[in-house]
Amino acid sequence: KSCWNPPSALTAEEVEQSEGFILFSLTNGPEYHILQIADAVVVARHLGATLVLPDIKNSKSGYSINLGDVYDVGNILNKLKGLVKVTKTLPPKVSTRNTPIVRVPNKVSQDYIVNKITPNYKTKRIIKIESHFPSRNNNNFDLLACQAMFGTLELKSEIQEVAESIVQNLQTRSQESNGQFVAVDLKNECNGKYESGRKQCYKGHEIGEFLNKIGFGQETVVYVTQIKWSTDLNSLRYMFPKTYTKENIMLATEKEKFLSSESIEVEKVIDFYVCSESDIFVPSMPGGLFYESVAGMRIVSGKSQIIVPSEIVSSSASVSEYMSRYVTKKNHFAYKCY
Repeated sequence: KSCWNPPSALTAEEVEQSEGFILFSLTNGPEYHILQIADAVVVARHLGATLVLPDIKNSKSGYSINLGDVYDVGNILNKLKGLVKVTKTLPPKVSTRNTPIVRVPNKVSQDYIVNKITPNYKTKRIIKIESHFPSRNNNNFDLLACQAMFGTLELKSEIQEVAESIVQNLQTRSQESNGQFVAVDLKNECNGKYESGRKQCYKGHEIGEFLNKIGFGQETVVYVTQIKWSTDLNSLRYMFPKTYTKENIMLATEKEKFLSSESIEVEKVIDFYVCSESDIFVPSMPGGLFYESVAGMRIVSGKSQIIVPSEIVSSSASVSEYMSRYVTKKNHFAYKCY
């Protein structure tokens, strides 16, 4: 599918006139990455600046890794060609000393760029932007962001192959029992708290009870986004014996390379990929950004089976009652693109 009314490509003159630079980093995980690169592209395009490809900040250590350690740099350059001028690195003569850091609200508007970002940019012709997420604003959405958000950050081939093999393995296991495989994003930090009368997240046993009540049988294949087995998963596996983590699925050589404290960013992108490609996706944190970003990826690829957990009272509950409002109401920003 193509984005509606994609922006025109940069002219040769516009490319030549690009004198300044926009810096940024990818942080916190792939659910943030796709939004951060979209913000950066929108800002650079409106300012007529050159976008410098980002590094990736390790979520635990804070150290940086190269963009190419996780994503396909060639694909990024190809996807952004004509949308914005891009460089892999800054020219040696350009100093990053005292570079202004500008906080940018996600899904930044043109008015915000003109009034808040342009003055900083004009001063030094180089700024570093940091996206922040003050609210889930789906109305302020630049269609240029569609081009940057979907299909730009593809995994590098080595990681892509591992992620695809996990999906294929799970599909094979589910087909043996004539079912579909369910990917569940479980959060270790879930404390089961309520806000405004609604439960904010669900633990493993609660997800199991939910799936059970809406008709999923014990033969259902379930993938959970946790690296290693935790005690909370025991009750989930009791209800659904075919419950797996990456550790259960990956080959020994793959686990040695990709399941370590240094490779947490790789683990996150694998989970993001599996949840985006699964037959059914269930978020344990219905108000979270992971849910929103995965939902966007699924919507643009036509995978609308997203089930949102709830505390069920009715004994005759059905799957259709708990389909994501992003899909039933078509109120996700991805629908503005496709």
